[in-house]
Amino acid sequence: MSSRLGITFLIGLRLLRGTGRAGKVRFLLMSLGCALGVACLAAVLTIPAILSAHDSRAAAREPQPVSGVLHARSTEDTVFLIRQDPYGAQPFTRVFLGHPAGRPSPLPPGIDHLPEPGEVLVSPRLREALTERPGLAGLVPGRITGTIGPDGLTGPNELYAYIGRSPGQLPDSARPLGGFGSAWAPTPAVDSSALDILRFTLTCVVLLPLAVFLSVCARLSAEARARRLAALRLLGLGVKGTLRVNAVETVAAAVIGAVLGVAAYALANEALARIGLPGLQWYPPDGRPTAAVLAFCLLACPLLTWLVGRSRAREAALRPLQVRRGAQPGPPKKYGMLLLLPGLGVLCGYCALGALGRDPSGGPANAVLVPVGVLLTGAGLVLALAPTTAWLARRLAGSTHSLPLALAMRRNEVEPGSSLRVVTGLVLLVYAASLAQGVLVELAHISRPASPTQEYALPLSDLDDVQRARMRQVEGVRAQAVTMDSWMAEVDSTTPRITAVVADCAQLAAFTAVPPRGCVDGRIQRLTDSDVADDLNAQPGRIYPFLLRADGEQGTRTQKFRVTLPPDHLVIRARQPSALVGADVRIPPSALPPGMRPAAGRFLLMSSSAPETVRTTLDGLGALAPTAEIEALGINVEGLQQIAVIKSLLGAGMVLGLVIGVAAFAVSAADRAMERRGRLAMLNLLGARPLTVRAAQCIQVLLPLTVGLVGALVAGRLAESSYLITGGGTVHWDGDGLPILAISTTGILLTATLASLPLARRHVDLEHIRRD
Repeated sequence: MSSRLGITFLIGLRLLRGTGRAGKVRFLLMSLGCALGVACLAAVLTIPAILSAHDSRAAAREPQPVSGVLHARSTEDTVFLIRQDPYGAQPFTRVFLGHPAGRPSPLPPGIDHLPEPGEVLVSPRLREALTERPGLAGLVPGRITGTIGPDGLTGPNELYAYIGRSPGQLPDSARPLGGFGSAWAPTPAVDSSALDILRFTLTCVVLLPLAVFLSVCARLSAEARARRLAALRLLGLGVKGTLRVNAVETVAAAVIGAVLGVAAYALANEALARIGLPGLQWYPPDGRPTAAVLAFCLLACPLLTWLVGRSRAREAALRPLQVRRGAQPGPPKKYGMLLLLPGLGVLCGYCALGALGRDPSGGPANAVLVPVGVLLTGAGLVLALAPTTAWLARRLAGSTHSLPLALAMRRNEVEPGSSLRVVTGLVLLVYAASLAQGVLVELAHISRPASPTQEYALPLSDLDDVQRARMRQVEGVRAQAVTMDSWMAEVDSTTPRITAVVADCAQLAAFTAVPPRGCVDGRIQRLTDSDVADDLNAQPGRIYPFLLRADGEQGTRTQKFRVTLPPDHLVIRARQPSALVGADVRIPPSALPPGMRPAAGRFLLMSSSAPETVRTTLDGLGALAPTAEIEALGINVEGLQQIAVIKSLLGAGMVLGLVIGVAAFAVSAADRAMERRGRLAMLNLLGARPLTVRAAQCIQVLLPLTVGLVGALVAGRLAESSYLITGGGTVHWDGDGLPILAISTTGILLTATLASLPLARRHVDLEHIRRD
């Protein structure tokens, strides 16, 4: 047995060395194609590791309060306070630390000492941002004395700072520090639900075209190799030996390509880690392939090429005479329709429900039916393309009087698989791009600001009168107001509570979508919102107390301010989102007792929603009150960061899919040109005009490509709409994306036409004539 294996191995090596220049070119194409595929595969497989490293670092540095029994804050405790603000779509995190002198304190990763009062430790990206935007300096009061190391940051572009303060400088909301480190990241890079969508989309955009591409690479020079294997079989080599000889060539090319692909990805990771993607940057060790990824890449590619090459080699081993004589294969099987029809049925069903105005989102079956429908449709498109092309070619060949069209159609009828290898990657690319576009449309709708204004809410307990007065003059601030809840004697009291807005008519008009009619300055008025149900606790004629306070030299003085809810009401329309949603009464500032202000509540400010204005306003407010909690209503900075990460990964996936699709077309076209040299030589010898041969070549590629792209465009739109309809968003039909896909499809057809022209040559090679 071992001698037979050695003989077949030596025969395979001799065939590799003695196939001539054409065989060496095929081997090189196969190796380079596998290298490109493995590099893309490694890039996709390392994405979870990059996200996991992000979450692990975020969890390791998370401050933890003293656990166990209720712990009262004392002078011996190290206390901390976390403040997070949006910096565009990126979170800007500040951790205030106050620790007593001479007492040991736990350290977070990335720093070797806690900052003393007046000292600041910043991330490298924050140090650059402070240089670019000096206005940020107010958010990090103190002297920068060090830089946080990579172990304490989720990525090179993170904005993070540890700010040293004395314990007495931090407000009562600061908590005693028990240590650093948590089992889970407080804000994961991508949450679990979005990660599932990302995995599925990347599978459709990258992995499906990648599998087709690797299959194309494994079948390079399939016809010539099949003839060589059939000759060996006729010379007396057994079936198993013939299959082993074929495996030597295909597996050798795949192994070399896999090693080159892993090395290419390793070099690309080192470069891309320093550049990063929009919203996502990582350190080079995070993106290096693990042992499991290396094993999968180095084994999966040779295994796939062996399986794909084995099918053609088995035919040559079992029917060598038919292969040597050039017998044409049988008609393509139609079982692909069995996958396409149910897949389209699921997608069309959801689209019909959306067109009828019914909302199918929220059902648990959607998480299974939509992915299954998308995958079945994609697989059905590929498998149904061969019988559809053969049937259409037979019809056109029997009815046309054009010689180029007849030549092309007869070739597609007899051998549809030859052209399908060229176009399958591009068909899957268009189909997957349409689905990815639906995900991007939904993300863009979520992240797009819906209101022309932006509100900011700060707790009144974190501000004094001087800070409030200076905040009104911050650049970008247009209006101000105060909201407060009515007073209750006990927290768990059943006494009805209402919300009051302390603002005059001009301030109220600035915070509402439509200026209210009937507002009277100096008069307490009941409020009702046309978009919100009436509050049952707000009963006209009932008296509600509000707690006021005044700070003076003799201490803090409190007073109850009683408001009788008037019977008439003022109709307003608050913006969404807004702190005025659900407000029950408007109290003019002039109605409050002199020198008194609300004891508890929120100080509201309003500016334009332009990103630059929001950033300027947040910088100004943070500089005036660095430890105050500033809530930018409607801005979920963690959500925006996750959306930016998902967009970047989807964009990178679409680029990889484009590279794979174009590479599959180029490799298949080059291989097809080499395999068809004998037939072209025969046509040239028979006197066919060059224009006729070129037209036949173009039509032979354009027919299956047009059929596949039209099917992919229609099926992709159905898949995109099904995803949008079941996603629960307000956008169900993406009309803006259709022109882009149509233009891209037209560009693919033109590129394929131009690429087919050089395949026709007038040179007559006698060796090819004898062989044919």
